[in-house]
Amino acid sequence: MKILPINNQYTANRQTFGQNTANEIAPLSKGEKLGIFASAATGVGIASALIARKQGFSLNPKVIFKQSPKEWAMFKIFNKENPNAKLMEIEEKEILMLAGGSAVGGLAGGAIFDDKKHMKSKLRETVSQLLGNVAIPVGCVSLTSRLYRKYKPQILSKVPQIDGSGNTVKYFNKFLKASPSLALTAASLGFGIIAGNKFSNFLNEKVFNKKVERGIKTTDFAPHVDDIGMAVTLMADKSKLSTTITRTVPAFLCVPGYEIGTHRD
Repeated sequence: MKILPINNQYTANRQTFGQNTANEIAPLSKGEKLGIFASAATGVGIASALIARKQGFSLNPKVIFKQSPKEWAMFKIFNKENPNAKLMEIEEKEILMLAGGSAVGGLAGGAIFDDKKHMKSKLRETVSQLLGNVAIPVGCVSLTSRLYRKYKPQILSKVPQIDGSGNTVKYFNKFLKASPSLALTAASLGFGIIAGNKFSNFLNEKVFNKKVERGIKTTDFAPHVDDIGMAVTLMADKSKLSTTITRTVPAFLCVPGYEIGTHRD
């Protein structure tokens, strides 16, 4: 091994340190992250408008701004006084459409605000988000919900009830009636998230020829508000609670697009 004089060794170390610093990737700035989030939100907004139009809601600004915001498609919720009022439905197809809009927006934002050399990693994250975090869990919850609805009378007939007429007994019995749907939703969602993560990792490895060991992250749970809302919608009667939950779905589905746009290996 060649031994450098002290002064020369110091110079060599400085040069090496400089090279490593130059090769380091600068993190995204707050402005760049905000731009990517805005891009993902724009994609979700466009998808929401297309869904509303498809379901018969007007996109004419003159019509929209003559109404109270409570009457707008995305904010209108169930009202017992007018149970037949037209509401915007958000179920499987709509969730996939919103997630797709978020992904396209996130990719566009990543291409605009981030270095192009990170696009391949963003495409891998797109597979993880759309397939692993949305499509497979939504499919699992949807299938379980529909099976539950089909056999709901038989299932509920097996649920015990407590005798009594007080409010405490009433609410406890109501909880017991809801427990099968809650348990099935949690089980199908958990299975869907794990299966989706495993399958998307496998698919990414086959498509991109790179070992992928992407674990389940905290942010992966953000899109699953839609699964809960959908399960509530499919398993229970339409209510103010179920429609309120589903109205938050577009906001939470901005997260996958943001994760795609900001993702780097």
